Amino acid sequence: MDVPKLQYEAVITVPPLKITVPRRFRQVLLSHPNVDTAEKFRGCYQVVMYYESENQEDFGWVLAGWIVESLGIALSEHPMLAGRLQKKADGEGGDTEMEIVSNDCGIRMAEARISVDLSDFLESSEKHNLEHELVFWKDIDEQSPEFSPLFYVQVTNFKCGGYSIGISCSLLLADILVVDDFLKKWADIHNNEVLCNRETRTPLFYHPRLKSQEAPPPNIIRRTPYKNGGESLLFKITCEENGEFERESAELCVQEAEKKLQRKMGSEFGLFLKEPSEVVKVETCEYSRQGLGLKSQMKSTSWDEFGVYDISFHEEKRPVHVSRWIGSASEGNVVVVKYPKDGVSAVILVTLN
Repeated sequence: MDVPKLQYEAVITVPPLKITVPRRFRQVLLSHPNVDTAEKFRGCYQVVMYYESENQEDFGWVLAGWIVESLGIALSEHPMLAGRLQKKADGEGGDTEMEIVSNDCGIRMAEARISVDLSDFLESSEKHNLEHELVFWKDIDEQSPEFSPLFYVQVTNFKCGGYSIGISCSLLLADILVVDDFLKKWADIHNNEVLCNRETRTPLFYHPRLKSQEAPPPNIIRRTPYKNGGESLLFKITCEENGEFERESAELCVQEAEKKLQRKMGSEFGLFLKEPSEVVKVETCEYSRQGLGLKSQMKSTSWDEFGVYDISFHEEKRPVHVSRWIGSASEGNVVVVKYPKDGVSAVILVTLN
């Protein structure tokens, strides 16, 4: 298969339908402020869901139009996903404090077309190296993070009439558990909205009706170049928490990931620690490779255990394929999510490049 050509047709901002009162804030604590801040910001959780369409070749455009409307409603229930990262004016202590302010940025949504049939794309031996085209992402700007969106949605139309929905979400903003919950609620809202408006053949935001005959200049829509080669593994931790619980567990999972993936982590790695409260800590940890005593309380798991993404946006059609990975991480990192239920204290995601 020849390398397919992707063309962006539109990029818009989708804000929450209403403002959340009172506004919500999430603390972002950065340790070791002398270490490259841009590197700490990097990394995003990415999902692509592929759907077949038997109705019409341009159905993806219709779907994207309805998505704009349903997404605004869904964001009203998850306002932090539309948040903006900014420096905190009254930061105290040894860590550099930043915060994410809810409602303040909105989600960027891109519409695109790709010059290949869906079936050919999924059967291609190069699919793994091409999927990055189906998700939009631009790294957070180190100097002016307040101008960088943290969440992107991309709807891509395939030549045959199939389509994909791609999600990119900053590791500072949400994790696999939050994204899974949001997508389920969004799909429910979307299907209810379409049902209520079934007499309206096309949505208000219907791109083919609005676009000009000329494609937008390619330099108008800029994205971060794809960083190839990362692989991720998921682990569950069942031990009780203690003072060094997160770091010890993270290092143990890195050791196990190195064995299974036959790759090596560097002497340092980025650690994203998601607290149950609205706090995320970002640290740079030294990797000692020393033996730890928690191995019996660590279990390998899979993406599907924390969200199978069997999600329908039209007539109960389920995705024919789902891909998930950590993107835009130039070096390996570890995400620790507190998960105090079902006998599990934390879920740890290790990415090695």
